Amino acid sequence: MNREIQAIGIHGIVPSAGFVQVWLRHFMVWRKTAAASLAGSLGEPFLYLLGLGYGLGRFVGSIGEMDYLVYLASGILAGNSMNSATFEAVYGGFTRMTRQNTFHAMLATPLRVADVVAGEVAWSATRSLFSGVAILAVGVGLGAFSPSGALAALSVVLLSGIAFGAMAMVVTAISPGYDFFLYYFTLVTTPMFLFCGVFYPVTALPSFVQSLVTLLPLTHVVALLRPLATGTLPEAAAIHLAVIGAYALVSFILAVFLVRRRIIV
Repeated sequence: MNREIQAIGIHGIVPSAGFVQVWLRHFMVWRKTAAASLAGSLGEPFLYLLGLGYGLGRFVGSIGEMDYLVYLASGILAGNSMNSATFEAVYGGFTRMTRQNTFHAMLATPLRVADVVAGEVAWSATRSLFSGVAILAVGVGLGAFSPSGALAALSVVLLSGIAFGAMAMVVTAISPGYDFFLYYFTLVTTPMFLFCGVFYPVTALPSFVQSLVTLLPLTHVVALLRPLATGTLPEAAAIHLAVIGAYALVSFILAVFLVRRRIIV
């Protein structure tokens, strides 16, 4: 595989500005169902924060010096950035690649595989950003986010969407059908959602589990978003950003190679 990636070369991996056209195409299609999509983006976090934040929060009280509603809201923001990008890249991307033949139609134009994959990843990150804005709006309304912290958190949500969108495109490229995605959700995204600090501190886990979850990208997204939610700067931000960026870069290169092998080679 390494030889095949080398054969593609840097030119075949680095996207051109044409990926913006791919993103624009997806945005124009999304506009037709934007109302329902935005309603879901607002309704789901509102129910989570209301049910778990206020309901469970009355029993939990606070974690450390942070009210549980604030703690939960920042965790849900991080988890949602992963889920939104993943769902768009696997179901939307797979449908466009295998059912609608959108990828093939795009490649009949001057666009290259790297442009198509970059457009898919960028659109997946945009869906994360849309959902993130909705959650932040609800969170600010409930007093779970400070307005200044909410604005700073959006850049992390976008980076998270890029990383998880690229990871999901790898799965999309090798998937034989829709059912295959259940493996990814069951073995990858759901464990991250449950063990990477969304609902409780990672330090509550056994030491060997802590070592494992430290390697996972959602842990670092949570570590960045949680302090930002309260308007404070995260510790070791460079390390967290480097881990998320590494996942995004490696996954993107692999996705370009796998999509190219599936629809061209």
